[in-house]
Amino acid sequence: MIVFATSDKGGTGRSVTSCNLGYRLSRRGRSIAYVDFDFGSPTAGAIFELGGFERGVPPDRAASGASIGKGLHSYLLGEISVPTRINVRDNTSRDDVRRLRGRGGQLVLFPGDESGGELRSGNDPEVIDRCARLLLSVEREFDICLVDLSGGRSTAMEMALNATATDALQSRTVRWLIFQRWTHQHILATCGLVHGAHGLLDRGQRAGHSREKLLESVRFVRTAIPRLDRSCGGPAPQAVWLHQQDRMLNALAGASRVGASSLLGTVPVEPILQWREQLILDVDVQKEIAEAGTVAAYDRLADALLDERIWRPLPGVLRPRS
Repeated sequence: MIVFATSDKGGTGRSVTSCNLGYRLSRRGRSIAYVDFDFGSPTAGAIFELGGFERGVPPDRAASGASIGKGLHSYLLGEISVPTRINVRDNTSRDDVRRLRGRGGQLVLFPGDESGGELRSGNDPEVIDRCARLLLSVEREFDICLVDLSGGRSTAMEMALNATATDALQSRTVRWLIFQRWTHQHILATCGLVHGAHGLLDRGQRAGHSREKLLESVRFVRTAIPRLDRSCGGPAPQAVWLHQQDRMLNALAGASRVGASSLLGTVPVEPILQWREQLILDVDVQKEIAEAGTVAAYDRLADALLDERIWRPLPGVLRPRS
């Protein structure tokens, strides 16, 4: 299975949620490849706490003085034949993760290049071919290939759509997770990313995908959702206002075709993540520095990702408007 993670706006928690999702799936015995296609800001190494790879693979210096990268950006441009891969449990500096070696499935990061920058085009045939070969190889080796894309209508998204439209990948299970915050602006931006001009569906159709089948592979993940039950401790007018806003946002999401019927799951506000993007472990809950609801939310996302019933077509609900 290949799972693409994207979002239209920054600050959605896409990368940290995807890293935590990959970690929870690996704890269940699934072998997970985390492919960092966020070319402009490859930060998965920082979330996994891999010393020296926090911003991707640092460049080597050739005898000529030129920089030589060894990450995914360099691979896709044809500068190297095999991209760097890092076993997270063996190389993380976080002791609580290292202690779990030997338990569960593999968790392997394919990092981007430090300061690699966005690709020039997502339509370059050679880049698309390298991308397709990489995804096919990783998908065959691992149970789940999680691909973190650059945000917005990026060349990374275009490249992924073109690659998955090739004959080699058409028969593979491919899913799209669209991350959003629970705000008016993020709902509208998410609608535009999927349904708007030059969005996921438009670009996918141009690449050769069936628009309807592509839409069936899309689900939404809401992050940093406030807990309304905790608003009861504040002023009564504030609690009333917050509940009103939540109802309005639900109505807007439904009208924007990003509502509950196409929702994979939600992640609550987690105080730790407001200070530092990292893996949230069971031991963090036991130490009472993280909230149990956050771990439970990640586990529910893992369940939903693997539940075929959730990915059945939703007639009349997910279909694009005429």
